[in-house]
Amino acid sequence: MDISITDVRAWMTILQMAVFLGIVWWAYGKARKGRFEEAAKIVLEDEEFVRPSQQRPGK
Repeated sequence: MDISITDVRAWMTILQMAVFLGIVWWAYGKARKGRFEEAAKIVLEDEEFVRPSQQRPGK
């Protein structure tokens, strides 16, 4: 059985698609939704956060 570069490319494409779909499934899974939403709100809930445009030198 000869394995050509075309066969290797085809299998790599299938493997990369499977990895991509696995990452999408992991990222959008219901089990992690609450944790990701909580992490997204961390910056908004931080009272000590000051935007760089609001900082003035010498004050």
